[in-house]
Amino acid sequence: AAGRAAAELRAALGRVGPALGARLAGAVELLRLLEPPGRLDRYGLDRRFDERARPLVEFLYATYWRVAVAGMEHVPASGPALIVANHAGELPWDALVLRHALRRDHPARRELRPLLDDAACDRPLVGTVASRLGGVRASREAAEQLLAEGELVAVFPEGSAAAARPWRDRYRVGRFGRGGFVKVALRAGAAIVPCAVVGSEEAEAPIARAGWIAEVLRLPWLAAQPRLRLAAAGLVPLPSRWSLKFGAPIVLAGAGAARAGDPSFVAAAVARTAAAVQALLDEELRARRSIYL
Repeated sequence: AAGRAAAELRAALGRVGPALGARLAGAVELLRLLEPPGRLDRYGLDRRFDERARPLVEFLYATYWRVAVAGMEHVPASGPALIVANHAGELPWDALVLRHALRRDHPARRELRPLLDDAACDRPLVGTVASRLGGVRASREAAEQLLAEGELVAVFPEGSAAAARPWRDRYRVGRFGRGGFVKVALRAGAAIVPCAVVGSEEAEAPIARAGWIAEVLRLPWLAAQPRLRLAAAGLVPLPSRWSLKFGAPIVLAGAGAARAGDPSFVAAAVARTAAAVQALLDEELRARRSIYL
């Protein structure tokens, strides 16, 4: 399997150069990305920067990662909703892809505001760029304010801890937090839309993960050696083939905001959401024919 993936990767990389040149030949606006920031909204979104970055984002979305989307009809055409997705890697590429997909392919061209944890927002340069492109530092106040304004919000309950997941455990949903996203949805009367993101795990080179040598050599004690991890390899994404699949909404509005204080109800809703995301992931993985081609 590893040999086949390597062969696919070599073939995919061979196609990237010509495709990049053809896609970005006229994108002179990219040179203006280095200009000082324009006017920012309360969460750091720079709409001028966001607009000028679209040719590059479109290249990543349509040509480099060749994103396929299913179930878009489950995302409401208007009003507040909370998209809950799995997460992978050190960098929030999945947040960028989800935001672009909904703005590009949703019939209502929905504007998505993905919530990013502190680890992503505090990363030098990456955090600033993510905020200027629409990312929001995750907090209850920000989530509730955005939903109150009728916005579409995305959360990744696994957070940056998912980057430490062993290679063999990719696409296995981890701990979905303590239920903060369920409480926010209950208070806002917003539906939860589960979403599976496939391709994000392989977009990061395995050698960028902690314990990669331990997995290859089957020597678990090596996993505790941080110097054996080539974190810089995770800064350049690989051309994996991505797919997004949105599932049927989990409607909690009828439960009422008071249920946000009911630990058993919240825990059950968290488990239900995690199970829905895992089921979507399993469906997409069964349907996938190639990682990189």
